[in-house]
Amino acid sequence: MSHLLKTKNDLTPPKEASSEAQQRKINEVRELLGDLSSEMPSFLSDGTIRRFLRARNWSTELATKSLKQAVKWRRQFKPDKICWEDIYYDTENEARRAYLPDYFDKNGRTVFVTMTSKKSTTSTKEHIKQLVYNLENMSMNSEDAQEENVVWMCDFRGWTLSSTPFWETRESLHIIQNYYPGLIAVAILSNPPKIFESFWKMMKRFLEPTLNEKVKFVYSNNSESQRIMADMFDLDKLESAFGGRSTDELDIIEYAERMRRRDHIRGACKHINGDAATS
Repeated sequence: MSHLLKTKNDLTPPKEASSEAQQRKINEVRELLGDLSSEMPSFLSDGTIRRFLRARNWSTELATKSLKQAVKWRRQFKPDKICWEDIYYDTENEARRAYLPDYFDKNGRTVFVTMTSKKSTTSTKEHIKQLVYNLENMSMNSEDAQEENVVWMCDFRGWTLSSTPFWETRESLHIIQNYYPGLIAVAILSNPPKIFESFWKMMKRFLEPTLNEKVKFVYSNNSESQRIMADMFDLDKLESAFGGRSTDELDIIEYAERMRRRDHIRGACKHINGDAATS
C-alpha cells in the first residue's frame, strides 16, 4: 500500500487574494446574504465568510450559495447549542475516541485526534453529534486564521469495516465539506491496515479534490512518514500512536473542564457558572 503515501501537494494551489481583495469579497457576500447576516451574526462573521470563500476558490456566488445551505442546516441541527454534557455525559471512552489535544503543530494549527481502534459504545447518530461538537470548537479556533487551520490525525491501527460504517463516514464527509469547509489543512491517516485500501477507494468518490489533496497516509515503519511527523510536530508532545514520544493518557477531568470553558465562551451552555476563560 506504499502508493497511498503519495499526496498531490505538488499541485499549484489557487492564488490567495490580497487582504483588501478578500475584504471586498467578504463585503460582497454579506450583501448577497441579506437579512441572514443579522439572523446568525456569530456564525456569519468575517472569519466564516472568508473560510467559505477560500474553500470555493474565492467565488462570491459559490460561497454565498454554500453559506445559505449551511444556515439552513444550522437552523435544524443547532450545532452552536451542543455542549459537553450533551454528548459525553457518562462515558470516558467516547471522549478518548475523538478529542482536541492541548498542543498545536509546529505551525500553530489546531490538532484533532480520532482513535478508530477504540470500540464505540454509542450510536452513529451520537457519533455525528460528537463530530459536529468538535467541528464547532475547531471553527472557534480558526475564526481569525488566514488559511486552513486544522490538522486531523486518525489512528487506524486495529481498524475493521465495522469501526467506521460507510454511511457514517459518508455523512461525516458531507458535513465537513459542506458546512465546515476551509477548516482542514492536513488529514493524516496513520497505519491503516491492508483491508482499508478497498474502503478508501470507495470513500474517495465522496471527497472533493481540494480535501483529497490534503490527505497523507503515514506508517510507523516508513522513514518518510517519520520525517513528515517530525517536521510537523514536537515529538515529546505527540502521541506514541502517531510516532511521538508521549505516552500520556487523556486526562478526562481536565479535558472536560477545558471543554466546558469553551462551551461557555461559545455560548453553548448558558447555565454554566463562573467567568469565561480561555483554554
